[in-house]
Parts: sequence; C-alpha cells; structure tokens
Amino acid sequence: MKFAKRMESLPPYLFAEIDKKRQAAVARGVDIINMGIGDPDQPTPKHIVDAMHKAIDDPSTHNYPPYQGMKEFRESTVKWFEKRFGQKFNPDTECLSLIGSKEAIHNCIFATIDQGDIALLPDPAYPVYKTSTMLSGGKPYTMPLLEGNNWLPDLSKIPNDIAQKANIMIVGYPNNPTGAIAPIEFYDEVIAFAKKYDIIVLSDNAYSEITFDGYIAPSIFQAKGAKDVALEFQSLSKTYNMTGWRVGFAVGNEKVIKALGTVKTNIDSGVFKAIQKASVAAFESPKEVIDKINALYKERRDTGVKGLRDLGWKIKEPNKATFYLWLPIPPTFKSSTEFASAMLDRCGIVVPPGTGYGECGEGYFRIALTIDKKRIEEGISRMKKEGLVYAQGACSVK
Repeated sequence: MKFAKRMESLPPYLFAEIDKKRQAAVARGVDIINMGIGDPDQPTPKHIVDAMHKAIDDPSTHNYPPYQGMKEFRESTVKWFEKRFGQKFNPDTECLSLIGSKEAIHNCIFATIDQGDIALLPDPAYPVYKTSTMLSGGKPYTMPLLEGNNWLPDLSKIPNDIAQKANIMIVGYPNNPTGAIAPIEFYDEVIAFAKKYDIIVLSDNAYSEITFDGYIAPSIFQAKGAKDVALEFQSLSKTYNMTGWRVGFAVGNEKVIKALGTVKTNIDSGVFKAIQKASVAAFESPKEVIDKINALYKERRDTGVKGLRDLGWKIKEPNKATFYLWLPIPPTFKSSTEFASAMLDRCGIVVPPGTGYGECGEGYFRIALTIDKKRIEEGISRMKKEGLVYAQGACSVK
C-alpha cells in the first residue's frame, strides 16, 4: 500500500495519543483522573435537548441541509452575535454554519494556503493550526507566546520578509492552552498589521463565553476595520456543553466566507437540520444557563489553584477565562513529556505535556478543569503523596 507523502510530516494527534495511554492504564486497573481533554463533563442544557427531540420528530429535518446552513440558524447566529458583541453581519453573505470549528479551521486554511505559502501561527497553540497548514502544503511560521508578554505574540518580532510572504495569521483568545486573554488593543494591532501586509486573520473564539470574575471576552470584530480582513470561528461546544453535537459558525469578511463555503461544499454536506434547530434554542438561552456553567468552572478553578499553590506552584492570578490551567513543570524534570508520564504512571492523572502544543510549550503542562471538584482534590492529594510538587528539590524523578 502507498500513502500520501504529506502523512509523513504529521505527528500523531496529541489527544489521540493521550487517550491510548489512558486506555492502557485503565486496562491495568488504574483509577484514572483525566485532566487531559477539554471536554465538558456536564450534560447539554435540557431545553436544548428538548428542542433536539422535537426537531428529530419533524420529517422536514431528515433531508440534506442547505450548504451554508439553514436560514433560521444563520439569522439566529448573527442576532446572537450582535447582542453579544454589538457587531452586525449579513446572515446570507457573512455567516456560515460549521460542523464544529475544528473542521472549519482546517478547511479555511485549505482555502487560503497554497504550496509554500506562509501561515503565521501562535506557539503553543491548538495543534490543528499547524497540522492543517502542513497538510495544505504551507509553511508554519511560529509566533512565540511567552509568559513575559502575557502569552500574546509580539508582532514586531516578525521579520518584514516573512510578513510580506504570509497569507494568513491565526489568533485565539481566550487562549487554548494557556488560558490567557487579549485586550481589544491587541486586536487593533493585529488588524493594522494584517492590512499593512494583506494578510487574512482567522480568530478562534471558541472560549469567548467561558469567563470569570466579571471579565467579558471581546471579539476581533470590535477592532476597527476587522471585517476587511478577518474571519471569526465560534463553537457551541464549550459554551453549551455540546462538544459531541459538532456545530458552530463563522462570521466575517464576505470573500473569506465564500472561499470557506466553496471548500466545504466540496467536502461535507452541512450540519444535520435537527442540530441546527436545537442550536437556535441554545442561542436563545437565558444568561443564567451560561452563568451556571461558568460558576461550576470557577469553583473548580479556585480549588485547583489553591491545591497547586499548596504544592509550591506560584500562581500569581487565576485565569479569567477558559477551563484550563497552564503551569510550569517542576524544575527537577527534564521535559514536559517526562513530567506528564510521571503524572500518569505514579498518580494515575492524565495531563497533556506542553510540547504537544508546540516547541514553545516545552516546560509546561495543561490541566483541564472538566472533572468534578472532588476529583481535582483527589488529584492534588495524589500529587502530594507522590512528591510531584513544584518546590525546588522536593520533586524527584523515579
């Protein structure tokens, strides 16, 4: 058998590899505490599920959906976006339904990157940004996200010749994996940079609604002139505990929407109509629904932060967004992979190593707060018992 050479350049998908190790540990009888994948553990709100049941019983939902998404869905989407961010979009030309944002990011990269084109990508970052660029024949150019710059890329460090050759830039805040947030001034800088070099900006805003302590995340479209160059991906996965439903949307520049839509019509047949109808119910959810979800994550965040501080981690300020904690590995470990392996082998805890998100993620690991508070406390207790603490010299490699 012969396979495409592009497959040789791809590393194994991070979360698939983590799950293999998890399953092997479970097979050995280990009580696993899974802090690996950002998959909400709570059910989809009942009113959304009820809307889905009703939609499934409607025979008109059983045929192919419109490629760009049902009109009802798109109108509900732009209505929600205007209410949330104060920005208007044409539901017919500036909006598109998505089978979750992951496929759309891939397809949009496929629509904008030719062989040899440069993509400006954050590092550490969601692995799909880089792998999709490579599959499209493009060249990833790393924009390091460093703690000293609040996990924001320093655009001034991008060489002029690289910027001139770049075709796209991807940003994503609130950020996965770091949990960092971006001020609107950052987006102003991004848009100005993109216009200067004729770059398309793809903004991954999947965590915009997972926020705490009074923080409200912005959209890139609140920056002046963003619609000239930008596209934003939104997903219902994290906001409404709908990861398995595979539904989201994109809004933005009409030409980029058209290009993405063209690729999608040749690859997929859209989102099941019943899911789109249920998504309309999600967009119409009272604020209390999201508040309840966020209150749970905040409690878990506070529990995790307190426990980790007790183990020596110097966490200055808890994340104001996402359900992730991004932390340095103890200094006695040589790599993030070594530490993640120790967490699994000695504590039965699954955490992804920072290097899985890019070279700049080395020296860190991520915790997903998508497990019960008591399990977080149990995880902290196991780490303490095994000596997996941050205090200099107190943690040993066995």
